[in-house]
Amino acid sequence: MLYISNKDLEKIVVLDDIMDCIEKAFEIYKSKNFQMPDRMHVDRKEGTILYMPCFTETVSGTKIVSTFPDNINNGISSIQGTMILNKSKTGEPIAMMDGAMITAYRTGAVGGVGVRHTTRENCTSVGLVGTGVQGFYQVLYACQARAIKHVYIFDLSRKRADQFKERLLLKLDGVQIHIVDNTHDLVKASDIIITATPSESPVLPDDKELLKGKHVIAIGSYKLAMRELPQSLYEVLDDLYIDTEFAAEESGDIIVPVREGWFNGERIKVFGQVFSELKKPGSETRTTLFKSVGMSLFDLLVAEVIYNKAVEKGLGQKLGE
Repeated sequence: MLYISNKDLEKIVVLDDIMDCIEKAFEIYKSKNFQMPDRMHVDRKEGTILYMPCFTETVSGTKIVSTFPDNINNGISSIQGTMILNKSKTGEPIAMMDGAMITAYRTGAVGGVGVRHTTRENCTSVGLVGTGVQGFYQVLYACQARAIKHVYIFDLSRKRADQFKERLLLKLDGVQIHIVDNTHDLVKASDIIITATPSESPVLPDDKELLKGKHVIAIGSYKLAMRELPQSLYEVLDDLYIDTEFAAEESGDIIVPVREGWFNGERIKVFGQVFSELKKPGSETRTTLFKSVGMSLFDLLVAEVIYNKAVEKGLGQKLGE
């Protein structure tokens, strides 16, 4: 079995390649040529552990990942985990890698694909609420998907926002990074707005006129109790995309608006089903939301690509030899 370290991952990952991989996953999702049991949640007072298996014709694998939001207060990443790949025919384990990094790369890429296909090509500014690991990769992929010139960031902790800005500056050339004091200023300045928080109450202003014409990529909410988006956004939405059908059953940002009548559930489009026919927004002003909760098919295909590239480049450490 090959152990692929995070240092090796950094040598392997190319952002456009991972986004292309996610687009392939959406095509497989539409074809239904895979097996993906429901992911299992184990909830504790401190956090959640998720078990996410998936099988395709070429490979199988399981990601075990935990989300402990309070870790951030102790300088520890809130997401931890392991990804294991197996041969589909025999079940033999062939690779192991950091599940938290796979989550970061694939979730950022899913957001990037959302930017590629649900936002105007002339978007030049991104606003991010939440400066955790997920937010970092969301910004990197958004800047890869569009010619972004300005990034606006907001976090409840100014110290975290400052540290986040320094990390982004090391990765983004020719992009101006701005820290803002509130989300009103962030939304006003941004074409694309990304929310990547575990919040249980909306993090964006409940202001129709402010939100009209914006493109929102919402990543954080994956439970009923979690909500990042305000009522007024749904009342001005032209298009609402969810990455998978079960997003409508898991996320408070979909369940609550439909239940309360803020948005007609029949208008929701499952991105994985309409992806190949989707037309990119033109220059006209539309308000769009791309809501992702993720799925193990994303993890599996990204991990498979990384494993194949590691073998090709001679990277990774062979275990058990």
